[in-house]
Amino acid sequence: MTPDVPPRPSWRAWLRDEWLLLLFAVFAGVLALLDPRPPADYQRWLQWPTLTGLAGLLLAIQGIRDSGLVQHAAAAVMARAHSLRGLGLGLVAATAVLSMVLTNDVSLFLVVPLTLAIGTMSNLPVLRMVVLEALAVNAGSALSPIGNPQNLLLWQHSALGFAQFVAAMLPAAAVMLTMVALLTVFWLPRGRVALTTDRLDRTPTSVRLGMCSALALAGMVVLMEHGHAPLGAAVLLMLFALGARASLRRMDWLLLLTFAAIFLGLGHFAELPWVRGALQTMDFNQPLTVYLGAIVASQVISNVPATVLLLDRAPDAVALAVAVNVGGFGLVTGSLANLIALRLARQPHGLRLLHAVSIPFLLVAAPLVYLAWRWLG
Repeated sequence: MTPDVPPRPSWRAWLRDEWLLLLFAVFAGVLALLDPRPPADYQRWLQWPTLTGLAGLLLAIQGIRDSGLVQHAAAAVMARAHSLRGLGLGLVAATAVLSMVLTNDVSLFLVVPLTLAIGTMSNLPVLRMVVLEALAVNAGSALSPIGNPQNLLLWQHSALGFAQFVAAMLPAAAVMLTMVALLTVFWLPRGRVALTTDRLDRTPTSVRLGMCSALALAGMVVLMEHGHAPLGAAVLLMLFALGARASLRRMDWLLLLTFAAIFLGLGHFAELPWVRGALQTMDFNQPLTVYLGAIVASQVISNVPATVLLLDRAPDAVALAVAVNVGGFGLVTGSLANLIALRLARQPHGLRLLHAVSIPFLLVAAPLVYLAWRWLG
């Protein structure tokens, strides 16, 4: 008898998993052919600090996952969980709060692996939870000046104090967080948490790898906050190459290529002459124009590039902040956090379910947030 050999992944499966990379790679390539630009423009669109920061975060989180500590943390959560809705609300609340302090992307890097580990032990609907967590980071990070890149940029641009910015964003964030909480309660199934495995602690652990990776994650966040993401990523690559090569190999390198293609394609698109010409015809002195224009722009080019595009055109930084945070809902391209959540989860039909929930969420949230912001802001 010959030993069983695991089947090689088919090219169809690869295309199904990496269609977004191929789409934006072709998009960026076509734009480069039709509208050639100097190399400096491509370097600027690539957003090297963001890309290297993402690489460092991915590597640190891969080390934490490989250490087995996430699975044991999941076991500890499961030992205290009772109802599915209670567990879901706890995970959503943790995701939202972490996003206010550690940014939306870092929050997902911490909570989504925990959610996946809990899902392997119980009847928790993992894909629903991941979609809810993607919504939660968009809603929670909206409240904090350091919750996401667009808020950090607009906070510095507006010259508002930390507390002033929070107060200005509170009505909008309160509406979005309330909607996420209600969706969690009504969407998750009723009933108690049921274990699907007889033991919760069978995964081997490496405390050394886990602690070193956790310290690496904290250090990477600090370096990103101070503008030294490339240095942090280079140091982590060297350390993991020396002491944890298996984690280095298992890291999701294709996610980095996907983001590079997205940055190049969307950055180039935003600077096409006809796009800039269309913006010149809009009156951004009107709050409603800023609000609707930024939401639409976020759906097309993502909310961070939309912020950069409209920063010098919209005189009201708070109005723009409210709009681009709402614009994180809807299409998967509305916020890069949506892409990170789906990629970390790697669940079948994830994109379909995200759109089935997030697009109606945007259609309901947009008018409610606008009214709350105009009346209470």
